[in-house]
Amino acid sequence: MSIDLALIWAVIIGFGVIMYVIMDGFDLGLGILYPFAPDEDSRDVMMNSVAPVWDGNETWLVLGGAGLLGAFPLVYSVFLPALYIGVFLMLAGLIFRGISFEFRFKSHKNRRWWNRAFFLGSAIAAFAQGAVVGAYIQGFAVEDFRYVGGALDWLTPFTVLTGLGLMAGYALLGATWLIMKSEGHVQQWAYAITPKLLLTVLAVFAIVSIWTPLVSPEVYSRWMDTFQLIWIFPVLALLCSGLVYRSVKRQDEGLPFVMALGIFLFTYLGLIASKWPVIVPPNYTIWDASSAPESQLFLLIGFLFVIPIVLAYTAWTYWVFRGKVKVGEGYH
Repeated sequence: MSIDLALIWAVIIGFGVIMYVIMDGFDLGLGILYPFAPDEDSRDVMMNSVAPVWDGNETWLVLGGAGLLGAFPLVYSVFLPALYIGVFLMLAGLIFRGISFEFRFKSHKNRRWWNRAFFLGSAIAAFAQGAVVGAYIQGFAVEDFRYVGGALDWLTPFTVLTGLGLMAGYALLGATWLIMKSEGHVQQWAYAITPKLLLTVLAVFAIVSIWTPLVSPEVYSRWMDTFQLIWIFPVLALLCSGLVYRSVKRQDEGLPFVMALGIFLFTYLGLIASKWPVIVPPNYTIWDASSAPESQLFLLIGFLFVIPIVLAYTAWTYWVFRGKVKVGEGYH
């Protein structure tokens, strides 16, 4: 029996993407919420809550990108020309916020500028990621695995909406993370803004659901033809949304964050189900875009060693730095 290496790599890359979204999403979300924090002590707590883990979270972005290049190189020949500006904005935002992470704690005179840099870097990176997802949903102008569209074709009203929606979703993750990691007035502020963010996310979710069939008839057909199976994902996402609201009203600490992660997980699975097995819109599958089996196997052997190590040190880091972050305490 032959092994379907393209399918294995699709699962690995999909796992890497959702790990990045889950683990770096709340990090970016805290940056998006930064200007709205009640005071400077709150901003210290927000940044200190992710200081030990933020750079390790982005390991999954590197792994996903490297795996995609090695296993599906033809995807790069379409995605990069189509999304050069969006990808550049995302990377620039991540770099800028990384710099502000380090310099904010060391600067007193110009701290307010590093606060703004942290917010702008986080917001730009999150918006760019959401816009790229929207561009993937609406599809690209492709002929013979070659992008034939313009440099700004990815930027449409639909992708602007998905970009803003992901910003709101990341902010929701950030708020629920802060509920779990803070106490006192910082935690109460996070409790207060979470329902508003949840309502915003649900509103964008509804608009995107209505708009998507207009920009992608293939997605509409997929959802209507497999009604009994695929609709389990939005139902589960809505269930998680209800549990976020209920747990916040009950002043639970850990459950809001777990359920917010559930919203992202089931939305992500719904997106995969909408396109599977297409990896390059409109109709190129993972098997069309895959590299030679020998290349995939060689890369797979290395990844099978790396991924358990990354999972182990990530789990260890979160375990060591578990617990609350208090005002005046930190790791810098």
